Amino acid sequence: MKHISVLLNESISSLNLKENSIVVDATLGYGGHSSNILDRINKGYLFAFDQDSEAIRYSTDRLKNIGTNFTIIKSNFVNMKKELEKLGVNHVDAVLFDLGVSSPQLDDKSRGFSFHEDAKLDMRMDKDQKLSAYEVVNNYSEKELTNIFYKYGEDKFSKNIARKIVEYRKAKKIESTLELVEIIKSAVPIKYRINKHPARQIFQAIRIEVNHELDVIEPALEQALSLLNVGGRVAVITFHSLEDRIVKNYFKKMTKIDEKVKGMPNIPEEYLPNYKLVINKAITPSEEEIKNNPRARSSKLRVIEKIK
Repeated sequence: MKHISVLLNESISSLNLKENSIVVDATLGYGGHSSNILDRINKGYLFAFDQDSEAIRYSTDRLKNIGTNFTIIKSNFVNMKKELEKLGVNHVDAVLFDLGVSSPQLDDKSRGFSFHEDAKLDMRMDKDQKLSAYEVVNNYSEKELTNIFYKYGEDKFSKNIARKIVEYRKAKKIESTLELVEIIKSAVPIKYRINKHPARQIFQAIRIEVNHELDVIEPALEQALSLLNVGGRVAVITFHSLEDRIVKNYFKKMTKIDEKVKGMPNIPEEYLPNYKLVINKAITPSEEEIKNNPRARSSKLRVIEKIK
């Protein structure tokens, strides 16, 4: 199973793990980060979340080769606090989020994530859920499609593409990824196709809609921060500007000093924030990492710590 974890060393070292740390990997995937975490916490415990049954099967076997001090929870990370409470866990030392789609998911053409491979329109992270790319593409109105393409794909031809999809499906349902790619190509000027693949942003937008990817980020961060022990950290790896903006703004809000006392020489303790940024600017991958793993090129790592 080929999967290269992005910003692996940077993210693991930023969590400041001890051998007895209680850690949550909110996005298990194929176990790249989790296996490194488990390696470092032989007296601690790892709780890992994922919705993808295939990823869970693969990672269970991978982690068993390292230790038995882990539990995998099949659920979206937005249910983190509720699921951990069921297990009697109310405090943790570190939480890691890797918000990208893993390489095996992209490379498994049957999952329908890729615009390079022909497959049934799907894009579900959790195969048990009902909403898939097929429903979005074939059932959403022109206005709804335009909105998600513009909001989640930031595509300047959103309206044209939505109109073409609606026209096309009057004759027949859109069944496959490459069928959709051809419709997208027909809706944009030829010169627009030269520098980048015209389907990239549209596929991203559909995937985000299908999996409610942006809706769950802030509630999950809120839960993660509330679970932290003092000195505990939350690290988040994002892969596009929409995700990063949510994380950046939320961390900024949580580390902000109250305007009423800002600038005072001795700010009373109760007015100081409970959290601090571990790094002020996002960490980005090295040139060497990008060369070895081009999918890492847009990734960013942000880290926050509970200080009181």
